[in-house]
Amino acid sequence: MSKQLSRHNPASEDFVKDDFPFYWVARLNNIYHHHMERALRKVGADLPTWRILFILRENGTSSMSEISLHAVVKLPTITKIVYRLQERGLVLTSTSAADGRVTEVSLTQAGEQMIVDMRKATENVFLKGYEGLTPIKIARLNKMLMQVFDNLSHY
Repeated sequence: MSKQLSRHNPASEDFVKDDFPFYWVARLNNIYHHHMERALRKVGADLPTWRILFILRENGTSSMSEISLHAVVKLPTITKIVYRLQERGLVLTSTSAADGRVTEVSLTQAGEQMIVDMRKATENVFLKGYEGLTPIKIARLNKMLMQVFDNLSHY
């Protein structure tokens, strides 16, 4: 490992916690969850609801496995959450015509309305989080995070 990167590697004697990107990613994730849960609670939602409904909005009808992949949640957990959302009338489930073993999930009108409500409830979280950042800086940040993700995905 190069001396330049040693401050960023916990295995190095030169390691400095504040120079460790994963430390900041973990802290960011924690505070993001805290603020999002607080905001979403006001409209009767939570982060799993947010993730699943937004995945369906962007991707359209999706299998439980696809939702699990994009929500970064294990399939059995996603299955439980989806059926809870179905009980609330936010999603519909059906058996795939192409493969009877696959359960597909789609948004309902109530799910679409919940997205509207969640957007309003969480808007300030994102405005505050992006304060001082330009679209170019956000794009660079995303590109760097995707690079690290890609590196670890091929490890």
